[in-house]
Amino acid sequence: MWRSADVDLSQRVPPHELPEWMDGECSYEEFRDCLRSLRRVNRWFLGYRPTMAWLKHLPRNRQEPIRILDVGSGGGDLLREIARWSKRRGVAVELTGIDLNPHCARAAMESTPDELHISWVTGDAMEYRRLQRIDIVVSSLTAHHLEDAEIVRLLRWLEETAQLGWFINDLERGEWSYRLFGLLPWHSMVRHDGPVSFRRAFRTEDWQNLLSAAGIPESVVTLERWRPGRLCVGRWKRSAS
Repeated sequence: MWRSADVDLSQRVPPHELPEWMDGECSYEEFRDCLRSLRRVNRWFLGYRPTMAWLKHLPRNRQEPIRILDVGSGGGDLLREIARWSKRRGVAVELTGIDLNPHCARAAMESTPDELHISWVTGDAMEYRRLQRIDIVVSSLTAHHLEDAEIVRLLRWLEETAQLGWFINDLERGEWSYRLFGLLPWHSMVRHDGPVSFRRAFRTEDWQNLLSAAGIPESVVTLERWRPGRLCVGRWKRSAS
């Protein structure tokens, strides 16, 4: 599993060909412990940094809260980061996390102080309907769980739904990241799923093809590599001020 010589990283492996354990059946306690291990991964490898850098474009003096939806919110780590960041900077936000896995909302609520005022929803984001508009959609480490056709559908939905912009923070497929992950002492599920995730991950040409299939010109997005091991796609539609 861990030797890069044993795997071909030149092409993205479709998720249906290489399952992750966390996408299958498991107890709530096992899934929660996996999420906690992933939280450490994100902190150690600066996983929140690309999204937080992108969000610096948000205004500080807007009277109406900026409504932010996190697609594939998992244990809620990213939204907690955004809540604390926005409070420090005086940015009014309304935060909602949505995930298909019902364990996620439970784990997120258990880990989130009430004063952060974050809402958690279980369901399919692309079928999620609310009366108020969604200004910003963010997504972290969710796209590599999706088949290419599902990513194209997600991109089109983002274009239709996010009024101000959207940002996808995900993994870059590469030998260095693949090998490093297998050397570290994670939770057993994370230790298995990490290398699998990197084989399902992306290179620049993958995102170029997916954007083209979704009808989104590459000229209107940012496509940035962040070390270590992240490749992020962002889109500002118009000023958030």
